[in-house]
Amino acid sequence: MSKVIVWNLVTLDGFFEGTQKWDLAFHGDAWGEDLERMSEAFGDRARMLVFGRVTYEGMKAYWTTAEGETVVKGFMNALPKLVASRTLRSSDWNNTQVTADIVGELRRLKQEPGMDIFVFGSAELTDSLLREGLVDEVMLGLVPTRLGQGTPFFKDSDAQQRFELLEARPLSNGTVILRYAPRAA
Repeated sequence: MSKVIVWNLVTLDGFFEGTQKWDLAFHGDAWGEDLERMSEAFGDRARMLVFGRVTYEGMKAYWTTAEGETVVKGFMNALPKLVASRTLRSSDWNNTQVTADIVGELRRLKQEPGMDIFVFGSAELTDSLLREGLVDEVMLGLVPTRLGQGTPFFKDSDAQQRFELLEARPLSNGTVILRYAPRAA
């Protein structure tokens, strides 16, 4: 079975972007050799990348035009990608499929043998997948920055959800990689 792993960088005050869409300047506070090596390793572990529509549009725009050849650019453009969208019907980004039934599609894909399925960014999608019990692990890079305002990664919920700590690993720049498994209700 494949595991669904959510990955994102968040600030100390819980934001994954600033007040404007794609305001990710705080990522520079996290970036360094440690995070670069970890990011490169995603390509070796990933069977597929999953995005919500908004994250997909930003990722496609960035990775199809990024200058230079890097390991991360290589796997971002080469790996199979699945986009959750009720408005898009197709994509011209290499190896990308679009589905209006992301829950059903991920339930099916999780049953197949294979490597990990990574959800990058995509706060709205992550919220839906957590509610459906489809997330096996939440991996956060906690960046030692306070934005004060922005878009929170975790959405309001009417139910508390608990997580089990799998790993807490500090990076040399103060960012901490936190890995959690959602606990069963």
